[in-house]
Amino acid sequence: MGFARTCSVALVGVEGVVVEVQADLEPGVAAFTLVGLPDKSLIESRDRVRAAVVNSGSEWPQKKLTVGLSPASVPKGGSGFDLAVACAVLGAAELIDPRELTDLVMIGELGLDGRVRPVRGVLPAVLAAADAGYRQVVVPERTAAEASLVPGVSVLGVRSLRQLIAVLTDGPVPEEDEADEPGRPDPLLAGLVVPGAGSCAGPPPEGRPPDLAEVAGQHGARRALEIAAAGRHHIFLKGPPGAGKTMLAERLPGLLPPLSPKESLEVTAVHSVAGMLPPGQPLVSRPPYCAPHHSATMASLVGGGSGLPRPGAVSLAHRGVLFVDEAAECSAKVLDALRQPLEAGHVVVARAAGMMRLPASFLLVLAANPCPCGRYGTVAGGCECRPSSITRYRARLSGPLMDRIDLRIAVEPVARSELVAGTRGESTATVADRIRAARERAAHRFEGTPWHTNNEVPGHELRTRWSVAPGALVQAERDLENGLLTARGLDRVLRVAWTAADLAGHDRPTAEDVDWALELRTGVRRGVPVAVSRS
Repeated sequence: MGFARTCSVALVGVEGVVVEVQADLEPGVAAFTLVGLPDKSLIESRDRVRAAVVNSGSEWPQKKLTVGLSPASVPKGGSGFDLAVACAVLGAAELIDPRELTDLVMIGELGLDGRVRPVRGVLPAVLAAADAGYRQVVVPERTAAEASLVPGVSVLGVRSLRQLIAVLTDGPVPEEDEADEPGRPDPLLAGLVVPGAGSCAGPPPEGRPPDLAEVAGQHGARRALEIAAAGRHHIFLKGPPGAGKTMLAERLPGLLPPLSPKESLEVTAVHSVAGMLPPGQPLVSRPPYCAPHHSATMASLVGGGSGLPRPGAVSLAHRGVLFVDEAAECSAKVLDALRQPLEAGHVVVARAAGMMRLPASFLLVLAANPCPCGRYGTVAGGCECRPSSITRYRARLSGPLMDRIDLRIAVEPVARSELVAGTRGESTATVADRIRAARERAAHRFEGTPWHTNNEVPGHELRTRWSVAPGALVQAERDLENGLLTARGLDRVLRVAWTAADLAGHDRPTAEDVDWALELRTGVRRGVPVAVSRS
């Protein structure tokens, strides 16, 4: 009779639950039973673990073996339990001192040859272990850098089960040859990245990012983009095809400041679970950019899938930009699913297998044509759409969704003179410097509060705690009385006005700041535009 236990982590969304892996050996007919609500891939670990132990030079116990995963009520899946199961079995067989396993958390998949293969979700798993009080974790060597991002945790990266056995028994650690050949993809990394990630691959691609100076004309839209980046305000770009809506949206992530250490861990955890974390990049430091196709389903946008839900586009864009192009071609139900995460900053997905909360604090950019043919209201004209078609087309963007959009910008076609002149506008770096200065003003104002940007401040706090200049809200209050603004709309106008004031270097919003915010929201021109500080 032998007994041993160690720990691993079960992931539920992007949150982890520490699972105790117990192994018990009893006299009787040789059998291997795995209990504790395992899924299909975890049940198959019995064959992987047996082969890995034998091929690592250890003897498989020929007794009745029961492995339990506790708590049994938590659904468990994936191959990340293999390493813990193998060590618990070896501990029960007294090939490893069971006392060496008690305080360890082990995460990793075993190949049949005993190699330890990396799995997705190492960062949130180690975070969960650290929160539970564990200070020593064993992970595959290829994901040791990711696990080391968690402070206060000692990380051991191993290439094979043979190496781990040697460490736990104080024996000489064998050298393991690299399995991959030079110039060929590493097969061990195949499980880390989901193929076909497309434009929702999370972090921006390496190389030179798109520069705002490449956008010809569009002075009003560029200034609105600066407001959106400075205050994290949602923006709607409407204009004919070829006007530059997509170009503007693609340059928005470059205007956002780098992620803070806490935000980087949040974003990296989501992308690690989703399999979107590029190999060799253990930490995401730049705001992600996600641009799903307009035919995306609700499950792909907000999260879903068979069994427990997986992160969707709104979570992959957490702390970054979610760009929905051709928004009027999307399903109205899919677009309306964005309403709750836009307000709450997270999404709660309920399925029969369970319910989970996923982070979803993103900057939304919607882009659409004015009509199905795209020529309605243009100077050239030529729109052939029926009025009923235009009405149906625009109705897909519901009123409640649009009420959550702070900035609504008409992107006009670029004039010939601007296109051929070759005059370059301000670069991304220049505009980003102003945005960083505006963020610093806002952070100083919000010192001692849980908020960091103007878009996060509740309306009540904004109206009662920080006052605008006397008489600045006259026009906004008139629009509220006339039904042109909702109460939520007034709060959003105030947030944009504060961002405009931060960019202009004002201590508080003036009447010009508020009028400009009203113009950005309603599209109705209100006096003279506010000048942005160039200092």
